[in-house]
Amino acid sequence: MTPDRSEALFARACAVTPGGVNSPVRAFHAVGGTPRFIRSASGAWLTDVDGQAYVDLVGSWGPMLLGHAHPEVMAAVGDALTRGTSYGAPTEPEVELAEEIVGRTPVEQVRFVSSGTEATMSAIRLARGFTGRDVVVKFAGCYHGHVDALLASAGSGLTTFAVPGTPGVPESATALTRVLPYNDREAVTALFAELGDRIACLITEAAAGNMGVVPPEPGFNQFLAETCAAHGALFVSDEVMTGFRVSRQGQWGLDGAQEGWTPDLMTFGKVMGGGFPAAAFGGRSDVMGRLSPDGPVYQAGTLSGNPIATTAGLATLRLATDDVYAHLRAVGDTIKDGAATALADAGVPHTVQSAGTMFSVFFAEGPVRDFTDAQRQDTAAFAAFFHAMLDRGVYLPPAAYEAWFVSAAHDDRAVQTVLDALPAAARAAATAREGTHG
Repeated sequence: MTPDRSEALFARACAVTPGGVNSPVRAFHAVGGTPRFIRSASGAWLTDVDGQAYVDLVGSWGPMLLGHAHPEVMAAVGDALTRGTSYGAPTEPEVELAEEIVGRTPVEQVRFVSSGTEATMSAIRLARGFTGRDVVVKFAGCYHGHVDALLASAGSGLTTFAVPGTPGVPESATALTRVLPYNDREAVTALFAELGDRIACLITEAAAGNMGVVPPEPGFNQFLAETCAAHGALFVSDEVMTGFRVSRQGQWGLDGAQEGWTPDLMTFGKVMGGGFPAAAFGGRSDVMGRLSPDGPVYQAGTLSGNPIATTAGLATLRLATDDVYAHLRAVGDTIKDGAATALADAGVPHTVQSAGTMFSVFFAEGPVRDFTDAQRQDTAAFAAFFHAMLDRGVYLPPAAYEAWFVSAAHDDRAVQTVLDALPAAARAAATAREGTHG
């Protein structure tokens, strides 16, 4: 079906918005074609402005754990809306949501913000203020929002000075950032041996999800926490994607809870906002106590702790039971197995990787353990696969380096729609691969 209304809206949007979108990946640049403008969503399904329905494997990039327009979440939000939308003053829902997060995770105190970028930016500032140090360590391929100091890419070698990854970020903004290969213990050890007394913090995605899903190797996060502690640096675990998505406690619940280590600071987003713009950072009470108004590190936000967003987040977390996560695992396993079988039958090199209930398909032989490995995949084959799935009513992330998400609302009909679409999409990927590689 030709997306006539989407094409018309996209043309209008391009005239008034850079690229026609308000977040770059939505523009379909990585896969080509016209982005679909969504009119509505319910359960596991999206409906675009042309009336075409799709099984949604994006889930607003992770937040829709329960599916779209969940009746109990909608009821809670509707009730909250009758009391107003924003007060610029404390409210009960933000206290209750903070208590819910503290009860599930190792953080002792939490502060709300409005985006994941805000959360990581604030955590970095707090780490520097708490330690009195200036160097920040991150990993290539891990995305922590569009904070200037963290929009840096690695050069060659194990330990590199960061260079800006985008125009508009001066070298001075990343001069105190160091970038290492993910899952590389030797590189971490070498850098801390060199700069340990200057490192304020190491920040890592609890399980990488922005180069495709690349889980930490066994014991890697524990190693990072212990290395930071040995050198007086803070360990910042970014769970904006994984928090309450991969398990009831996030990635920390999958490894840290068993191994006995805890991050000094954590960042959250996505699921904890229930589909609304909300995020948070939290950690040890002595570290969080350095924040204004109790301490000297300033951080503020007019809409932080918004009563509608915190109400939606609270309702979502309370409904996210063990049964919900069991369903997510079962559905995810079915789709992963279906994708792997279809691609294998079509002769397309691929690797399926997951962290808890979050997964992705790499169009390359695996395993994928870092950003260099992830970049080996065949993006042209993915683009063909993506459009074949879209034509058959399945909405995938429109870029090869992204995670796939399922929800509690993905029922047998939704899953079967995905499974039915996979063989033809795999054949389309194989054809594209033949055209690229000869």
